[in-house]
Amino acid sequence: MPSAFQLRCHLVLVFLAALKGEARYLEVRDTGEDEPFLLLSEDLKRELSAGQIYRRSLRCIDMLSIEGQFSFSAEQPQLHCATFFIGEPEELITIDYDFVNIDCQGGDFLKVFDGWILKGEKFPSSLDHPLPTSQRYVDFCESGNSQRSIRSSQNVAMIFFRIHQPGNGFTVTVKKNANLFPCNVISQTPSGRFTMVIPHQHRNCSFSIIYPVVIKISDLILGHLNGLFLKKPSAGCTGMGDFVELLGGTGLDPSKMFPLADLCHSFHGSAQMKIGCDNTVLRMVSSGKHVNRVTFEYYQLDLQELENRKENSIEEFCFPSI
Repeated sequence: MPSAFQLRCHLVLVFLAALKGEARYLEVRDTGEDEPFLLLSEDLKRELSAGQIYRRSLRCIDMLSIEGQFSFSAEQPQLHCATFFIGEPEELITIDYDFVNIDCQGGDFLKVFDGWILKGEKFPSSLDHPLPTSQRYVDFCESGNSQRSIRSSQNVAMIFFRIHQPGNGFTVTVKKNANLFPCNVISQTPSGRFTMVIPHQHRNCSFSIIYPVVIKISDLILGHLNGLFLKKPSAGCTGMGDFVELLGGTGLDPSKMFPLADLCHSFHGSAQMKIGCDNTVLRMVSSGKHVNRVTFEYYQLDLQELENRKENSIEEFCFPSI
């Protein structure tokens, strides 16, 4: 029987129950019958390959993983709306305002956020993003024509908006750009393979998988020796400067998740772990002294695997009671 989390994933990829931004809450309502991600048909693929721009209207709550031009026109007052954009791990997202007709003085707003906010939690977390939270918002009512193009710092971004007057709305064009060194990533899929590289940069990078998963780390280069350490109160890699940690939890913000394991030293081989959390994060902390690199693959845990908890897995946290 599917878990409550799996059902939520089918609706909006990730437990969309509420959005919070600057004391404004978004309660999720009917998202319609369509899946949140646009599934590309063969006809649509041919149209896009021919250079045509994909266009469609936005719903009040929406999610998109494709380039194109998207419009929203209010048929009635819409007070709690958001659109979530996601690309491939190696992509950044650019949002261009083509047309905006909202009443800023009357309480309308249209904001772009660099990342995602869900249930009051941010991705990337404040610890992992290069900008302070206040600078991650671009408010159309404050910036006007001065900033009509906004580029994300990772493969996710969002807009949230409030429109009181029927007939008012906006049109945006969404484009994707290559990111040579992806840092913070939300995976679109419950399985995949990824290599994260931080080239002599003092920064933290998180790869978020919004499913219970088996994660296999096959290669880790930190400029040290071998070692894998399960997290204990008196142990860990905090003083190492460069390390990888595995985190698990039920929210979106890595800084609020439970630390499950630390990897302090380089190794070649295989380290596997089952993590039964709603959200699994592999996070690399880099001092900037080395070229740090980690290669890993992951796939979603099924119910049988969750029940058959075996060695080399975290059994005391996140797994459901059997």
